[in-house]
Amino acid sequence: MAGLYHAGSLAVQERVGVREIAARMGRAAGAGIKPVAAAFLEQQPLLVVTATDPSTSRVWTSPLAGPPGFVRATGPAQLSVTVGVPPADPLATALGTPGVAVGTIALDPRTRRRMRLNGRARPTAQGFAVAADQVFANCPKYLQRRESYEVVTGRGSGAARHGTALTPPQAAFIAAADTFFLGTVHADGADASHRGGNPGFVRVDSPRELSWRDYPGNSMFLSLGNLAADPRAGLLFLDWTTGTTLQLTGEARTEFAGAERRVRFTVTAAVERPSAVPLRWSEPEYSPANPGDTG
Repeated sequence: MAGLYHAGSLAVQERVGVREIAARMGRAAGAGIKPVAAAFLEQQPLLVVTATDPSTSRVWTSPLAGPPGFVRATGPAQLSVTVGVPPADPLATALGTPGVAVGTIALDPRTRRRMRLNGRARPTAQGFAVAADQVFANCPKYLQRRESYEVVTGRGSGAARHGTALTPPQAAFIAAADTFFLGTVHADGADASHRGGNPGFVRVDSPRELSWRDYPGNSMFLSLGNLAADPRAGLLFLDWTTGTTLQLTGEARTEFAGAERRVRFTVTAAVERPSAVPLRWSEPEYSPANPGDTG
């Protein structure tokens, strides 16, 4: 589908044998924000954003949090975000750059709903706005249900910890995760997506390499298609209780073995920010779609 699928995505769809399914799925995507999508956005306290830092060419994925309504549709194809990006966040420079390509995902653990909006951002007095190129919803597969959240008053981000490899506590954090966000890019845009599974579904193979099995999804293969065209990627792991975030940037590649696919990610840099997100969510109810195996 022109405008949504580029050569990388089409090649992966062809290899897996889902071109027709992907074409049908792609017809649901457009640049307009429908009323039901606008209402969904206004209910969310969390938005995840992917972009490329123009000063380093590294891809990062970052969380933004605020009271419901901080993300809203301000036009038929425009998203407005009314919180700024903290200076310590790796995307602070990118989201202050007019015309930067961004991918966003709004995810509601309470209802297992998620929505993606990709486009071009420009800074505003309160935050930034995105002119949408692609807007579409995803199915609830592999999304853990968390029935409620609370705002932790006074929680402030601690000093950011930078590194080029995972520390043992960071490796343990990843190994216990049931969710992460994957940011990818291509020549004309960026995309943020969700990955979920039972704890252990992401494997720490060394201090500088992670891997995970790519579970069957919507057959669009936007993320793997982007990686086929450009290996740069940014990962975000979030502690849903403490608000601590671990952001990784590096390169990823997909290994195909019969019907199974495994993605391997090599870490270039890591940023850990304690208490970065002022939300504390309830314990998860794991998705019934999660495969029983881990790693």
